[in-house]
Amino acid sequence: MEAVNFSLKGKVALVTGASRGIGEAISLALAEYGAHVVLVSRKIEGLNKVAEKIRANNGKATPIACHTGNLDQINVLFEELKNKFGKLDILINNAATNPYFGDMLGADKGIWDKTNDVNLKGPFFMIQHAAKVMIEAGGGSIVNIASVNGVRPAPLQGIYSITKAGLIAMTKAYAKELADKNIRVNALLPGLTETKFSAALIQNEMIYKYALSQIPMGRHAQPSEMAGAVLYLVSDAASFTTGACIPCDGGMLI
Repeated sequence: MEAVNFSLKGKVALVTGASRGIGEAISLALAEYGAHVVLVSRKIEGLNKVAEKIRANNGKATPIACHTGNLDQINVLFEELKNKFGKLDILINNAATNPYFGDMLGADKGIWDKTNDVNLKGPFFMIQHAAKVMIEAGGGSIVNIASVNGVRPAPLQGIYSITKAGLIAMTKAYAKELADKNIRVNALLPGLTETKFSAALIQNEMIYKYALSQIPMGRHAQPSEMAGAVLYLVSDAASFTTGACIPCDGGMLI
């Protein structure tokens, strides 16, 4: 049996929401295994810090500021990508937002629109652009960072949970449509992970205690614990894997 090949040498990978948390951890891992990582987020300052970490480890990184909930900025991003690299092998849709913590009956249109723009509209059109570039090059791999909340909606996070359920459905729909074009589309479903995004949950003793009661492993995850599953999904090791939605949740969905 041949050794499993996780090398990403010579590949160009684009990671959204790459300035911190899970996005940063994934970016560092992809660079470590040889990919030139295009780091994307709204603000360039955080991206520059991640790029410095990658370069300090002899990796390659290009930071580009882009609000992936804005279609005009997505268009500009892909024009710049094509001009600089001429190809794209890997797309990680990680950028997300959760601006509202409360009952859905109290949510207004602005909250709904903002959450859907970033968590659903953005990934849909990122994939649309990326797939067209990948088809020209003969294929590629896409991973959407969804959430266990897309399977089991979390209390007071209804709208966020709805968008993540939609992202799971989007993963499967695109996987079917792009399979014959040699483009694999999969999703990672993180459980409770220690990031700035989840700080409000972890720091609330009552909510955190409840959350841990739902996790058989009895703890939350670190961002780096999400990177290995993504590395598998984008590498040749997963060459026959598409449409998969892999929980990385300490057993929460068992």
